[in-house]
Amino acid sequence: QVQLVESGGGFVQAGDSLRLSCAPSGRTFNTYIMGWFRQAPRKEREFVAAIGWSGGSPYYTDSVKGRFTISRDNAKNTVYLQMNSLKPEDTAVYYCAASTLPLTLAARERSYSYWGQGTQVTVSS
Repeated sequence: QVQLVESGGGFVQAGDSLRLSCAPSGRTFNTYIMGWFRQAPRKEREFVAAIGWSGGSPYYTDSVKGRFTISRDNAKNTVYLQMNSLKPEDTAVYYCAASTLPLTLAARERSYSYWGQGTQVTVSS
């Protein structure tokens, strides 16, 4: 069974940093587009960041640009989301996902075939 397993969430203060990891099991995702989404309480899930299979061409939603960095280590079959200068509005469950579609479609939830179970990030003011 294919699974994406996120880790690294937690409870932090505003201005702190966290690094989320996503480690797929069951298959290799080195040729997949990898994305991060988040869902805050009482809100729809939203796109956060995505990265191409080679690690190039990362892109982000405007609200996290300059603060979050997505990266991947294909040798470890792992994707990361480094989150700096966290704000209370970043509080959400964060999900990683894998897609076989082009990076130009990476902001769409329906582009992704595989999803993790999510990891909670809570930022206190």
